[in-house]
Amino acid sequence: MAARTTTPERSSAPTGTAPAGRLSELRIRGLGAIDDVTLELGRGLTVVTGETGAGKTMVVTGLTLLFGGRADPGRVRASGRAGVEGRLELPPDSPAWARATDAGADPDDDGSLILARTVSAEGRSRAFLGGRSVPVGVVAELAESLLAVHGQTDQLRLSRPAEQRRALDRYAGPVHLALLEGYREAYQRWRALAADLERRHGQARELAQAADVLRHGLEEIAAVAPEPGEDEALDTQAKRLADADALRASADEARAALIGDVTGDLGGGDLPQDATAALAIAERALAGSDDPTLILLAQDLADAVAVVSDVAGQLAGYVADLDADPGRLAEVLDRRAAITALVRKYADAGAGAAGVLAWAEDAQRRLAELDVSDEALEALTAERDAARAEVERLGAEVSAGRRAAADGFAAEVGRELAGLAMKSARVSFSIDSHPDEPGPEGIDEVALLLAAHLGAPSRPVHKGASGGELSRVMLAIEVVFAGADPVPVMVFDEVDAGVGGQAAGEIGRRLARLARDHQVVVVTHLAQVAAFADTHLVVDKSPDTGAGVTATDIRSVEGEDRVRELARMLSGLADSDTGQAHARELLAVAAAGR
Repeated sequence: MAARTTTPERSSAPTGTAPAGRLSELRIRGLGAIDDVTLELGRGLTVVTGETGAGKTMVVTGLTLLFGGRADPGRVRASGRAGVEGRLELPPDSPAWARATDAGADPDDDGSLILARTVSAEGRSRAFLGGRSVPVGVVAELAESLLAVHGQTDQLRLSRPAEQRRALDRYAGPVHLALLEGYREAYQRWRALAADLERRHGQARELAQAADVLRHGLEEIAAVAPEPGEDEALDTQAKRLADADALRASADEARAALIGDVTGDLGGGDLPQDATAALAIAERALAGSDDPTLILLAQDLADAVAVVSDVAGQLAGYVADLDADPGRLAEVLDRRAAITALVRKYADAGAGAAGVLAWAEDAQRRLAELDVSDEALEALTAERDAARAEVERLGAEVSAGRRAAADGFAAEVGRELAGLAMKSARVSFSIDSHPDEPGPEGIDEVALLLAAHLGAPSRPVHKGASGGELSRVMLAIEVVFAGADPVPVMVFDEVDAGVGGQAAGEIGRRLARLARDHQVVVVTHLAQVAAFADTHLVVDKSPDTGAGVTATDIRSVEGEDRVRELARMLSGLADSDTGQAHARELLAVAAAGR
């Protein structure tokens, strides 16, 4: 039986802009210590708390799995299959709908989008979207625009220079990002031209031999010069020439039956009455009547006479065009044989003359790539040098954009750190440019530097910050980006590790600020953070004596139950009067500080 939580309505609900979608429900089955629980997630800030080892992180694991994360069969319970289901509420203009529709997904009865993922103990995994089975990669694509998960591993990610450069580029804005994309395209073009030039120099002999083969084929095709569909036309023409006498007899007989021997060239006057004459007699017989129906039928007969006369004229033209010349038949057969030889040699099965022409077009293109003449190499060298010059120009512009954005970005992050009890911390960027060594992302080596306190030297952030300080730097960066981040759901897994005191309260305040424009889910062990929640979920574990394993339940707490949970987090004693008094004080401070 699934344990269902309820979402309390609080007066302290966020007042910011509604996020572009949210996860309203999450069900987890057979994952880690969780047997079967359903979470109803509220808007704003949701915190997940509980004793160590109770299974709090399984909530984040379930979310990651649901949105296309790697399936770990070691997390599957003894039942042999784990499953996660989620209900997404998305606005009609959400880009996620377009991708879901392309995958064949249908909305649920209430207009929401249902996601599901199953994992077996053997590691087999399946994903479902809107009732349809889909590749896991499709769900992962949706996650890019819907969900961002931040955990302690993200602190390691932040320590990488590539991630720091990416954050600076993102801060620099859309114009800078468009310029960077232009640089990437120019860089790829330059590298492709350089590789092509190197290939032609290094394989000149082999390329020249391959080019000779292509030229020979093109010369053979040019000598015959087939036209599209000519092989089929020749087949028809050859058959008509070979059967000219029989075809002429059939056409003459049909023409005589329609209009008679009006020219006297069909053998005399003993032929049966022709169709035109018979129709004319019938038309005259009806036309003299006063009956409206017969008059209409007479008009139909007159139309039939016209049609018969037209067909007879076409038959006469057909006979006139028939050619029984044996010499012409030989020419057609020779032409057809020449084209058939080309088709066998250069076209795919069933492609005919069109396949020969396609091979010739492709051969012309390949021949240009195989050209190792002095003229071709000089032209390619000039093209490569021009592409390199473009890389240098765009690289310098990208570098200038990064330098222009660095001070502003560092200042904003520094202001957030001041609010996170790191008032003396100084953040800056080191940007070392190497114009002579351009790379796929530009000419710069970017490093985020941190001086944690006055008098401390600026050092790379992963070397100059403790675990708690690194958590706060990451959170500060997220808050700086929050207003422009299109991802509606943010998940933080114990990013407050190693933090306490005033800094813990400020982390809660920043997360509450993020929750004005996003749905934020936080796994935390700090009461100072949990006090800012709009929805507070508690993970409980209890021994399942029947199954011999630990079972986990998740419940929503409010009122006195929430006070007791905060007191437990503060003092380890849920019933402590001092702890409960402190918990109530935290709730009051959090409510006033929103």
